Amino acid sequence: MRRFWNALALIAFGLFVFAAPALAQEGEASPADSTSGWIFRWLNFVIVFGAIAYFAVKKGGPYFRHNADEIARKIEEGARAREAAEQRRKEIEGKLANLGSEVDQMRAEAKRGGEGEARRIRAMARQEAEKIEQSAQAEIVAAERAARLELKALAARMAVANAQKLLETELTREAEAGLFRTFVAELRGASGSVN
Repeated sequence: MRRFWNALALIAFGLFVFAAPALAQEGEASPADSTSGWIFRWLNFVIVFGAIAYFAVKKGGPYFRHNADEIARKIEEGARAREAAEQRRKEIEGKLANLGSEVDQMRAEAKRGGEGEARRIRAMARQEAEKIEQSAQAEIVAAERAARLELKALAARMAVANAQKLLETELTREAEAGLFRTFVAELRGASGSVN
């Protein structure tokens, strides 16, 4: 970046040295319409555009990097929640797999009512597994929704920033003057219709 500023300063100094004789001449109609006037306009544009680009790179990069890191962190949290839900589901399935042997022991101990109790236990275990799975799915959906909202907000901020940059580069003095003249003409028309 230092090379850029040194080169820019050297170019500005060179333009000043070469433009000094042209500025010293008298008798021209308007110095702003001369070659040196155009050179200084372009030089001014380059300096202003360079300053804008420098601050956009200097301040914009860390800002967007921070937002990307935040979104990545939220996505990782969602993945961890999903893994935890999967682990819980596997534990419940493991319990369901062992439930058959427990039912056999209960049958051996008490033939009467054993089958009814086993069905009730299986149904409760399945219901609990379904509740846990539904809860985990809800947590995953919520985490994904939060990440999507954050991503949409980031996209909106970037679109506004890009639109602002585009307006700054596209809106010239002539365009501003045209907009002002149109506004004044509309005001005159509005005041004429009121009277």
